[in-house]
Amino acid sequence: MNTREDKFSRAMVETPPSGIRKFFEMLIGHDDVISLSVGEPDFPTPWIMREEAFYHIEKGHTSYTSNWGLLELREEIAKYMERYGMYYKPNKEILVTVGASEGVDAVLRAILNPGDEILVSQPCYVNYTPLALLTGAKPIEIDSSKNGFYPTAEQIESMITPKTKALMICSPNNPTGTMIPADELAKIAEVVKKHQIWVISDEIYCELVYEDAKHTSIGSFPGMKDYSIILNGFSKSFAMTGWRIGYICAPEELMAQIVKLHQYNTICAPIMSQYAALEGLRNGWSEVERMRVSYQQRRNLMYKAFTDMGLPVPEPTGAFYMFPDITSTGMTSEEFATELFKEYNVAVVPGSVFGLGGEGHIRCCYATAIDKIKTALDRIEDMVKKHRK
Repeated sequence: MNTREDKFSRAMVETPPSGIRKFFEMLIGHDDVISLSVGEPDFPTPWIMREEAFYHIEKGHTSYTSNWGLLELREEIAKYMERYGMYYKPNKEILVTVGASEGVDAVLRAILNPGDEILVSQPCYVNYTPLALLTGAKPIEIDSSKNGFYPTAEQIESMITPKTKALMICSPNNPTGTMIPADELAKIAEVVKKHQIWVISDEIYCELVYEDAKHTSIGSFPGMKDYSIILNGFSKSFAMTGWRIGYICAPEELMAQIVKLHQYNTICAPIMSQYAALEGLRNGWSEVERMRVSYQQRRNLMYKAFTDMGLPVPEPTGAFYMFPDITSTGMTSEEFATELFKEYNVAVVPGSVFGLGGEGHIRCCYATAIDKIKTALDRIEDMVKKHRK
């Protein structure tokens, strides 16, 4: 007779729930808690984009689109990618997805076989490793914490084996806010070409960079289009998290495989979200800049506060996260985050959920109102003083 466990997928049973969502669920019903946990802009989607969606709903444009997405949207995405030195055919090399997260799943299932290895630079977003495991592949974790929280070409090459199929990177990075320097990306590109593996580059935060930082995509280096898979979307830079709208750019031969999965499990991204995103690419950049400047101000405030507390923290050059080191308190990241929530009414995410190099840190999202950030920082300082060894 089958046991209860035999009734479910073993791989799914062994997959842990998202560590980020655990703390998000804890927030429900706690209106008095200040959340620095979920990576979500506190801005609404810009009005011109909402208005465009309303217009199409009123016109009755509520049907499926092509599996690939609206051609007009893919054409605008192609123009956008040209800004970063990459050129994709709208009809066969760009796929509109239900957020960048669907893109990660679709890409991994399209390229990985059981037993393949994929190098994953960590700390990293929580869905990379579980989704790779669900394909039967073996994630090989690269600890970037000893090098300023970005992987080096030397690290990557030392871990490549005959089974290595792909490399997964994210720059600007979630959870650290760090970026891979352009000169290091160029070296990584040479390693990728030398060993003829895929590089999956999550660039969802590429418009949220600060000071003199400039985003460079690994796909823009000579000869890299054949090896690069670029993931991006509208959730972060356009404050469209709930619209679930992202995209993949990849070589035509690979995209022909990715779109098959998309056809079967998704069909297409919501048409209203696509029209709103299209309007954003055409006319929403001033709003993106307004939000970016605000995030930069909040970053400066939070960085100074953690520095003044004596907590080591890499200065973010992109995204909207900070990753302070809390080891001086003698607590694990889980212990720290739990007590901070229960005793101080502040929610952060323990760094341990982000993989190698994450333990001993907490992730704090500064896409939150400044007055709330200030109050949360005061409470964090009180807790640090209480526990510091």
